[in-house]
Amino acid sequence: MTATHSIDAAVQLRSSGRAEEARTMLLELLSADGSNAELHYQLAWTHDVLGLEREAVSYYEQSLALGLPDAEQKAGAMLGLGSTYRTLGQYTESRTLLEQGALEFPQRAEFKAFLAMTLHNLGAHTEAMELLLTLLADTSNDPGIQDYRKAIKYYADKLEQVWP
Repeated sequence: MTATHSIDAAVQLRSSGRAEEARTMLLELLSADGSNAELHYQLAWTHDVLGLEREAVSYYEQSLALGLPDAEQKAGAMLGLGSTYRTLGQYTESRTLLEQGALEFPQRAEFKAFLAMTLHNLGAHTEAMELLLTLLADTSNDPGIQDYRKAIKYYADKLEQVWP
């Protein structure tokens, strides 16, 4: 079985609720190939699934440092690490990474949603709300949101303004 097939098998285990078995398999693979960025990424994700956020960080960081060749995986690693930083109270690191992800992957709205959470944690409530309201107006298919899309976008950066 090749490393790719083994990684795929571990992903299947994780997806089917057998994350601890996936973790064991991925750690064994990593011991034989420590420079495999995808292995680090899959290990980070698996640690997150298991609620082991602190342990996930180094795997996310290493996957990005080694250079994930697949844009989808890179975006996933950046989002995963940014979110994990936030859950660990590392808000500045989270903000930096999620802002980078939003710039690098502008089509991926999830970066803005997670960035808004981090902004809230940093006390930047107005900025967080503006980001979320704009995201809502731009991405929602809800008829009511669409009916008021223009107004929502207009007020998104004027939340503190009071009209005479």
